Amino acid sequence: MAKTEPKGKYVIVRTYSAGVFAGDLESRSGQEVVLLNARRLWYWKGAASLSQLAIDGVSAPKECKFPEAVPRVELLQAIEILDVTAKAKASIAGVAPWRE
Repeated sequence: MAKTEPKGKYVIVRTYSAGVFAGDLESRSGQEVVLLNARRLWYWKGAASLSQLAIDGVSAPKECKFPEAVPRVELLQAIEILDVTAKAKASIAGVAPWRE
């Protein structure tokens, strides 16, 4: 039986091949995770690992590359889900959307 996570909590999800995302958890079934208001965390500076990013956020937000949030994303091979503190969530939200 698949573990159910509380809906709405803010998490960081690392996938097998699609990268790392942060967003509001809508659902999880096995390795399938649906996030709302999700940002891909393409590059970060100021956190040594995803664990530190989930706890402290980033200390160099101007050097991070987090694109604009998408309304909804389905992630099919989640291999790590980290709960995010309020401090870290504010830090991630404070990174200006990266565009090229």
